[in-house]
Amino acid sequence: MKTALLLLAFAIYFCAPCETQAQVNTPSKISSYAPVANRIIESAKNGNDSYLKLQELCDDIGHRLSGSAALDKAIAWAQDSLKKDGQENVQAEAVTIRKWTRGEESCELLEPRPMKINMLGLGWSVGTPPEGITAEVIAVKNKSELDALTDEQVEGKIVLFDYSMAMYSETDGAGYGDAVQYRSNGASWAAERGGVAALVRSVTAYSLDSPHTGAMRYDAEVKKIPAAAISVESAMMMSRLQKRGKKCVVKLIMNAKDMGEAPSANVVAEIVGSEKPEEIVLIGGHIDSWDVGQGAQDDGAGCVAAMEAINILRKLNLKPKRTIRVVLWTNEENGLAGARSYAARHQTDDHVAGIESDSGGFKPQGLTIDAADEKKAQIALDQLTEILALLEPIGATRVKPGYSGADVGQLKPLGTMCMGLTVDGRLYFNTHHTNADTVDKVNPKELTACAITLAVAAYVIADMPTRLGED
Repeated sequence: MKTALLLLAFAIYFCAPCETQAQVNTPSKISSYAPVANRIIESAKNGNDSYLKLQELCDDIGHRLSGSAALDKAIAWAQDSLKKDGQENVQAEAVTIRKWTRGEESCELLEPRPMKINMLGLGWSVGTPPEGITAEVIAVKNKSELDALTDEQVEGKIVLFDYSMAMYSETDGAGYGDAVQYRSNGASWAAERGGVAALVRSVTAYSLDSPHTGAMRYDAEVKKIPAAAISVESAMMMSRLQKRGKKCVVKLIMNAKDMGEAPSANVVAEIVGSEKPEEIVLIGGHIDSWDVGQGAQDDGAGCVAAMEAINILRKLNLKPKRTIRVVLWTNEENGLAGARSYAARHQTDDHVAGIESDSGGFKPQGLTIDAADEKKAQIALDQLTEILALLEPIGATRVKPGYSGADVGQLKPLGTMCMGLTVDGRLYFNTHHTNADTVDKVNPKELTACAITLAVAAYVIADMPTRLGED
């Protein structure tokens, strides 16, 4: 009896390959990709080049502001690195961006005592006159406090927005959305009331006297005035002095300039699909950064995680049915020209899905999904839940609806299932857009886990018999 059962099992195993293969490839059998996922996980843990790539990008080249020579070097480095890894169709796709330069800048407290104020001009701010702007500071906690002041109280003064960003919370996105509006709009709000310049408390909940830069914008109907970020400590000090009736006078010098149009490029590379090469699963991050620090967490980590994700697959000779395309976008920080150019250039490409990594190289938690078609988004949510279950060994199993990313989001109107890599971001805004965004802040093991998450998710989505979001 035992022998007969063994012979029967033998016959089923070797004589019915078509049925077995069909079972493996049905959407409900995503769990059958577990052996492949485990191979990816173990291979990456045993050794990968993500941290080496990050060092080459950040230590050897440094920060990479749009239009800078350093960004040009980074674009060339990325192409060379991808070619050395054996990736296909590596190229730089030309993008025209607008170039802004910081120039020399300083902020000095003159009254009630002399003191250097650490500052960073905000991206796209105009400069001051050559002699600078010397004026009294009026501090407000929020826009409501500014609105409550008379024009006489504001006119001729430097307006300080001392808005306190909330500590990290998974439910409120670390309070960034509330705080960043003062960086974005503060200058126009101040100018509307007669202010001559704007200072913004840095968008962070933690500080070691470190100013955080970032992009701002002007209302077309309002006079443009200079805008800069100062540290949390300096903003709080000025507010305390004002509360005690002390007059604060500051001298602000900024040589910022809009340099007009300049050439740049997105970097693109692929693993071409074996059966449906025209269908594309995209992964990527933005290769530009602000002109401070090294742009390590924002977004060097996202770039090298995507680059290494396809390198892991390449080394394992894993070629999915669909094409996996890596895109390293230019100009995310101060224009989004790279993502917009990519979406326009590739609007007829069949993007099945796109995953953006732009939250730092911290321990990955999973993916968000954002799609225009709600029905397809729900189907994709269920499929991704099964896919990310394969990442249980590294804990990156969470799937939820939510914002995907500024770059990949440009593909959402084209019907692409847009996703964002989510990470344990408790420390992200501590160094965000500062001189402290350097390689040492990135944990190699956590960066490896980000590359693994992108590799497994992209491979399974690209190899599934049905498209993500379809039954």
